[in-house]
Amino acid sequence: MEVKLAKSAGFCFGVKRAVETVYEQIEEQKAADKKLPIYTYGPIIHNEQVVKDLEDKGVRVLESREDLEAVREGIVVIRSHGIGKEICELIGKKGLICVDATCPFVKRIHNIVEKESVRGRQIVIIGNPGHPEVEGIKGWCSSPAVVVESEKDAENLVPEKDREICVVSQTTFNYNKFQDLVEILKKSGYNGSVVNTICNATEERQTEAKEIASQADVMIVIGGAHSSNTRKLYEICSRECAQTCFIQSLADLNLELSESVRLVGITAGASTPNNIIEEVQSYVRNEF
Repeated sequence: MEVKLAKSAGFCFGVKRAVETVYEQIEEQKAADKKLPIYTYGPIIHNEQVVKDLEDKGVRVLESREDLEAVREGIVVIRSHGIGKEICELIGKKGLICVDATCPFVKRIHNIVEKESVRGRQIVIIGNPGHPEVEGIKGWCSSPAVVVESEKDAENLVPEKDREICVVSQTTFNYNKFQDLVEILKKSGYNGSVVNTICNATEERQTEAKEIASQADVMIVIGGAHSSNTRKLYEICSRECAQTCFIQSLADLNLELSESVRLVGITAGASTPNNIIEEVQSYVRNEF
């Protein structure tokens, strides 16, 4: 039996940078004369083990604006998903130290929507409503943005008369689905621009996962339960391989492989640490 691990599995650039940033702050505060508390605005990544390790080292998670309002001093690390302009300004107003680990690809979207909304364009974000990245993008628009997640959303979109639109995407959105939704918008005859802001790492990860899953008898997708990009990988793989399982760690894996299984594929979301991927891969190789 062959085990095939996706080359793109695991931490993407933005997540790796954000996690390393928090650990760097921990080390800096150990050596500081006046030690400041460290916070992250939202969990630094959608991985319970990493978040728990940071909590054990004293890092606290701010879940909301209200949590931030209660902080009197300290360092606030912005995760790769980014935050809205209002939250950014509040951190400065309170005199807190802001360490911005927003993914550069996400920051680019902030710049686009801020500029285009000031020009008067209606911002349309193709993505998942309520996702922290999407909420952050909305927070840089000078007028309310519209979030489109499904074909129904795209078909029902009615922008203001004679107002151009600017379409952007959540960086981890399904690339093929993005293209389908853009086509629906174009057929409706809306004027404006479309900027594909899905990051290259996401496209590569999804394309590779689909290719491996199409060949595999069993497909394993590893990632946090709340990870949007991992759920999308699971959806893609499920369409190609009937026996696709979604796990957070080896403890969740319950495999019973028949002798007819010739290829097991493995991929992982952008917030999955390498040690978890290696543990799952090693188990499958050695136990079967």
